[in-house]
Amino acid sequence: MPNLNKVGTALSGGPGENSAIPSLLRLRVILTVFFALDGFVFAGWVVRIPAIKQQTGASASALGLALLGVSAGGVITMMLTGRLCRRFGSHPVTVACAALLALSIALPPQTHSALALGLVLLVFGAAYGGLNVAMNSAAVDLVAALRRPVMSSFHAAFSLGGMVGAGAGGLVAGRLSAASHLLGLTVIGLLVTCAAGRGLLRHPVPVPPTATTRAPVQDAAPLRLGSHTGRLVLVFGTIALCTSYGEGAMADWSALHLKQDLHAHPGIAAAAYSLFALAMTVGRLSGTALLERLGQTRALVGGATVAAAGLLLGALAPTVWLVLAGFAVAGLGLANSFPVAIARAGALAGPGGVATASTLGYGGMLIGPPVIGFVADWLSLPVALTTVALLAAVAALIGYATRNASASEAA
Repeated sequence: MPNLNKVGTALSGGPGENSAIPSLLRLRVILTVFFALDGFVFAGWVVRIPAIKQQTGASASALGLALLGVSAGGVITMMLTGRLCRRFGSHPVTVACAALLALSIALPPQTHSALALGLVLLVFGAAYGGLNVAMNSAAVDLVAALRRPVMSSFHAAFSLGGMVGAGAGGLVAGRLSAASHLLGLTVIGLLVTCAAGRGLLRHPVPVPPTATTRAPVQDAAPLRLGSHTGRLVLVFGTIALCTSYGEGAMADWSALHLKQDLHAHPGIAAAAYSLFALAMTVGRLSGTALLERLGQTRALVGGATVAAAGLLLGALAPTVWLVLAGFAVAGLGLANSFPVAIARAGALAGPGGVATASTLGYGGMLIGPPVIGFVADWLSLPVALTTVALLAAVAALIGYATRNASASEAA
């Protein structure tokens, strides 16, 4: 396969390593499938929340408490998953969590109270959080072996899977009950997990070409947050928190801002988050080339700075089209910040680093919407949305301050 050998030379830097490249490329495809499946299943659940609310008869506040089950289950499990990855390896844990995610998505339609819904969402959130840590840990190992900054491509697959899942869910919402739809996602999820999981379980954890005498990342010692490495991981986790805060805010408040403050047509208001998500997907698809050209620090700092400007425009612009333009710019700017932060934490501390940074990042998605709600009640929604721009700017400053912190950063 001469073409693949040329690719191998470009990726690994030497003809002696070419034989490993086809195997690494297959692993990259398999992991991409798991990232896409994660986004697809989660989006399928999100579009069915109104139907589940009606089924359980929950009030808005009761539903909000029940939905915290997803976040609580995810945050609790993320730290545990780092230990499981060190003990059993990230590949088996990825397959197990994907199977649990597929099975648990069928549970919410079987509940008939907010309490029961919250309990099953703990299971769903645990599977979702565990899968995110495990597959990101596996991706970090692959990035190190390829010696290319391809982490953004995995997160692009997650975004694409989410867009497909939301679109498919919208199409079938009027034809299938929530129980039938989510049971269908269980079947699809299990089939994909079985098909992709066989290849993932057979594939050994890749070892970086320059570290053939070093133990794999999974054998590393547990992360100690008081150490120098632990403090750096917390720094990168804070960057993930600052950027994911914006993602959560855009999901919950962008449409309301357009409709309430600028009196936009409901269809245009609803398109705000879609435009943001599309821009983020485009940014992640081009992320590898961008990171190779600029390096991780410049890409992170520049992206967060662009995002801060776009978010400020989206929050304070006086016209609908300027707001939409601002949200699109923000999506492009935020696209690669989270993947870079997770990748750098994983390069420093393996699965424990991924778990810590992911937990902080997930916390940003959790606290963003309610914080904006409180500030909006106290002042106004446009002013509240400026906090998203502020945190993006903080992420840029932290990224610049830690530009020489990780020896694993690409030049």
